[in-house]
Amino acid sequence: MRNLLFLLLFSTPVLAQQSYSLADLQRKGATQAYNRTAAVFTENDRTGLQLNEQPNAGAIWLSGETFGEGTIELDIQGNDRLQRSFVGVAFHVQDSTHYEAIYFRPFNFRATDPVRKIHAVQYIALPQYDWDVLRTNRPGEFEKAANPAPDPNAWFHARIEVGEKEVRVFVDRATSPSLTVPRLLHEKSGGIGLWVGNQSGGKFANLTIERKK
Repeated sequence: MRNLLFLLLFSTPVLAQQSYSLADLQRKGATQAYNRTAAVFTENDRTGLQLNEQPNAGAIWLSGETFGEGTIELDIQGNDRLQRSFVGVAFHVQDSTHYEAIYFRPFNFRATDPVRKIHAVQYIALPQYDWDVLRTNRPGEFEKAANPAPDPNAWFHARIEVGEKEVRVFVDRATSPSLTVPRLLHEKSGGIGLWVGNQSGGKFANLTIERKK
């Protein structure tokens, strides 16, 4: 019995959770912009960061923050403009071109076209595995529909669980993942940031990171 108790206590991963005020990080200069600018906003009960729109992907990296395995949760708002809203999170960031990311296409959340609908939640691993490479070579594996499908112009909640070999994505506190994929890069840890795609801006708030120790 004593040995069993020891195993239960010490074989279960320990998780350390930390909440972040994105606005405070920005005010303190604890963020680093890549191909974007960020402004603090307050909207009803949310205060966070709004990234501007411009060509190519961009991000706001969280200075000094590293992440390996665990869970990333936050609120995100994009919009319903076709091909103008790509919003998500980059993790295991090595530099501005080497990272993994989960992002969302809100304009596809409630699309009536079944092909567009299954292109709502996307995993990428740069530089080798951008969305077009994955869609061509492994179609339907690294992008899925958002379930449930949020209002594309409204805030939605994202929970991203990153393991050693797998990533799972939950939308609006669903109990079943919208996307489950094998990781294609195997960096053990790296930086973390708020990510937007080509011609896209977005709003981000209520970031919580739970790290596996």
